[in-house]
Amino acid sequence: MTTIHRWRAFAVLAAAYFMTIVDLTIVNVALPTIGRDLRFSESGLQWVVTAYGLTFGGLLLLGGRAADLLGRRRIFLLGLTLFTAASLACGLAGNDAFLILMRGVQGAGAAVVLPASLSIVMNMFAEGAERNRALGVWGGLGAAGATIGLLTGGLVTKYAGWEFVFFLNVPIGVAALVLTPRVVPESRLQTARRRYDPLGGLTVTGGLLLLVYAISTAPQDGWGSGKTVGSLVVAGALLLAFLFVEARVEAPLLPLRIFRMRGVAGANAVGFLLGASFFAYIFIGTLYMQQVLGYSALTTGLAWLAASLTSVALAGLSQFLVTRIGPAPIMATGMALITGGTVWATQVGVHGRFWADLAGPFFIAGAGTAFAFIPISIAGLTGVAERDAGMASGLLNTAQQLGGALGVAVTSTVAASHADTLSAAGRLPAAAVTGGFQWAFWVCTAIAVLAVPISFVVPRHTASLAQLVAVLEEVDLDSSPSPVANDQPSATLT
Repeated sequence: MTTIHRWRAFAVLAAAYFMTIVDLTIVNVALPTIGRDLRFSESGLQWVVTAYGLTFGGLLLLGGRAADLLGRRRIFLLGLTLFTAASLACGLAGNDAFLILMRGVQGAGAAVVLPASLSIVMNMFAEGAERNRALGVWGGLGAAGATIGLLTGGLVTKYAGWEFVFFLNVPIGVAALVLTPRVVPESRLQTARRRYDPLGGLTVTGGLLLLVYAISTAPQDGWGSGKTVGSLVVAGALLLAFLFVEARVEAPLLPLRIFRMRGVAGANAVGFLLGASFFAYIFIGTLYMQQVLGYSALTTGLAWLAASLTSVALAGLSQFLVTRIGPAPIMATGMALITGGTVWATQVGVHGRFWADLAGPFFIAGAGTAFAFIPISIAGLTGVAERDAGMASGLLNTAQQLGGALGVAVTSTVAASHADTLSAAGRLPAAAVTGGFQWAFWVCTAIAVLAVPISFVVPRHTASLAQLVAVLEEVDLDSSPSPVANDQPSATLT
């Protein structure tokens, strides 16, 4: 008999998950230094970020289903090994091509770690208040990870060097690899015969990889260029072929029946819009602070701390309210708060100041992420059968990553285009760039506000009988966010 300490296992999984989320942005503020040291071309430097996002977004769904079929802990360890080894290789990179290649391997590892770890969490905790507490912490880490990545990247780049942006992952990854076999339980889909869907895997992975590539490179190549249009057409054809295959095979990679669950469908739709609006807001806000206000990488990271700390502070309240009244109204509130933050940000000026122009939007949007990420995580997994846990986790994260890639691409295109228009009209460079960023913030606003009514597609009460009983129990806000509390043996595996 193997005793399972659920919160201890959760802490290991959450640390690995947080590491992969931080890595989405930690490199951004180090890019100028990396470019100088490794002599990147201006067009080539973007691939340090794009290579990671490409494999990460393209392989999430496949990674999640592999975890269901082959063993969630086994696949988690495989992904973590890839991610950790690639992080070490990135820090040791001596040329641009090798760094880009290893960033792609990093993204592939993260695409396996993320859905495998979340599906293990889902299967360790029964549906109801305790799972909501775990997913509340999980969602809070996701909400804060991107902005904490900017702060960490600024600190490490300034005081240790860009290599340590990658080296930081190595001790964390090694510790998780050592602890996982000891504290994390194995789980997988139990069937008499494992059945695979190779054609579905090929079409969805190819389609998602090409879609992320086309979206990521469109701002540089042009949305109307033959390369972009051709890539989008082929990606669309592959994804349509995937849906055709999934509707007909015996054991689909993505059972289309899952979209009949309003909670799952609504959470993925809102998750897509959350990624598109908030990740773009971080991207444009960072550019505004550095290009217009002249903030250093470190100062920019410190500024974003306002959003991160607000999100972390409200995570416990968010999961408490979701458990009490259901995810839909909390999700809608979160997206409304993000809308308010981005609307306020449209008023930034050439001579903006942190407390007068940035702190308010950051606090409001930070609160919004706490009330959006957490109910999305809970609603997107509520009611999902154990056999589909990895697939549902991969689907939820794919929606957010695709949304983020599209939001960043569209807002950066709008900002650059409007800045060029204002410059041609005789505006001073700083005013023209600021005007472009203002329009980009309006795009973030439009995306975020669209998510508010869609939130109510999610049933107000997605509860099972176990949840309804748990809701009647007294829930202590102070006990909700700690993944190390209540660390008593709670289940056994043979």
